[in-house]
Amino acid sequence: MNEKILIIDFGGQYRDLIARRVREANVYSEVYPYTISIDKIKSLNPKGIIFTGGPSSIYLDDAPKIDKEIFNLGIPILGICYGMQFMTNALGGEVKKAKMREYGEMEVDLNLSSKLFQGLDSKNTSLMSHTDYVSKLPKGFVKIASTKTCPIAGIENSLLNFYGVQFHPEVTLTNKGLEIIKNFLKICNCSFTWKMDYFKENKIKELKKKIGNKKVLCALSGGVDSAVAATLLIKAIGSNLTCIFVDHGLLRKNEAQEVSKIFGNRNDVNFIMVDARERFLTKLKGVTNPESKRKIIGEEFIRVFESEAKKLGAIDFLVQGTIYPDVIESGVGKSAVIKSHHNVGGLPKNIDFKEIIEPLRDLFKDEVRALGLSLGLDSEIVMRQPFPGPGLAIRIIGEITNEKLEILKDADYIFREEIKNHNLDKEINQYFAVLTDIKSVGVMGDSRTYDYMLALRGVVTSDFMTASIAHIPYEVLEIISRRIVNEVPHINRVVYDITSKPPATIEWE
Repeated sequence: MNEKILIIDFGGQYRDLIARRVREANVYSEVYPYTISIDKIKSLNPKGIIFTGGPSSIYLDDAPKIDKEIFNLGIPILGICYGMQFMTNALGGEVKKAKMREYGEMEVDLNLSSKLFQGLDSKNTSLMSHTDYVSKLPKGFVKIASTKTCPIAGIENSLLNFYGVQFHPEVTLTNKGLEIIKNFLKICNCSFTWKMDYFKENKIKELKKKIGNKKVLCALSGGVDSAVAATLLIKAIGSNLTCIFVDHGLLRKNEAQEVSKIFGNRNDVNFIMVDARERFLTKLKGVTNPESKRKIIGEEFIRVFESEAKKLGAIDFLVQGTIYPDVIESGVGKSAVIKSHHNVGGLPKNIDFKEIIEPLRDLFKDEVRALGLSLGLDSEIVMRQPFPGPGLAIRIIGEITNEKLEILKDADYIFREEIKNHNLDKEINQYFAVLTDIKSVGVMGDSRTYDYMLALRGVVTSDFMTASIAHIPYEVLEIISRRIVNEVPHINRVVYDITSKPPATIEWE
């Protein structure tokens, strides 16, 4: 961990995904805001620096900028998207607003003589997400990439080891993106020796030091994130941890019983199950706005935990299994809010705990799974189908009612059952049903129906920051559709969502 790459954050949605890719290459990385001082950077002694993207335009007065002295430290630098534009502007080049913006997967022409693109093909599919472009190169730089609509999509000054790309190599939608990052790490002369075990060991030590002999509550949902967080705490503080599972009435079919069976029978876990179904559904009555749903659920979770903490005595800390996709979508620094997650942006201002501990806050889903296996958790838990904390509340569009919940629970169960029956459950990273608020005309038994349209969603992803659609065979979708309309009352139409992330998010709300 003494050999590190610094990620300088300009407010980009993918800031920690860059850090994730660096760690995936077995090099340690840390993220700092663009307000970091040059003296602090010097004290960290990084092997290299990566500038993130961001939502700002560099030519505006309030655009985020770091001290230009950073270019005099003799450290290799890679600028991504806004990061490349900042580098260009700071070193004497020009950035202008593009006549045609670029969003989505584009074919990029690469100059393979650049060390940054070593081992790649000359044409590479990459994710673009920008409205500004580099119109004039800084002195000493050459162009190393372009697209049909963006003449300068990559730059370098090989003498100073400064590089920039307009596209996003950190996302899985960019072909060979990890190889591009690895090539930059080679330019930085990294040794590629960092491992996840270091994170585990350091995090357990950190938790022991922070908590000491105090009591802790863990919000246990039964999903992989909270299970791994709980296991870290068990390793750190043992019996001083109590895990609380809240049945808020918004769980999948049979989920409460399954979670209770998995965690309630463990000897090393103080496990409490709280039935709060009526409480949550009462609070959500008449609410249709998705942000309002998330905030109501986030606050009610906290109030339930506070109530349980009072029963147990002095509890200083609440542990949550928050992971980085939750944080980044809820807005960090200058990053835009995509949607408030119940455990981040949905939390109330006043919380009756000394502190909320989020040991997985800087990790992505695949890293959490790797950590879980390293901690000795069963693969059944580690590979469990992801489920959002707000549950079915954000998979029912519009008002939540008991009738809608029963409809969605049954339909979702059939979908998941058939995916497993056809051995597709290991190929699809997340799959679920959404009950829309759209009704359409249908016909059953020579009679007219006017019932709900159900949407199915399946995605393939490693980090949950970007995702591609799962190509479920038509014959399987047909079986699922037939079963749902025949077995579940009040659904007469089934559709399949074929939108990637971005531009969509994985969940509908």
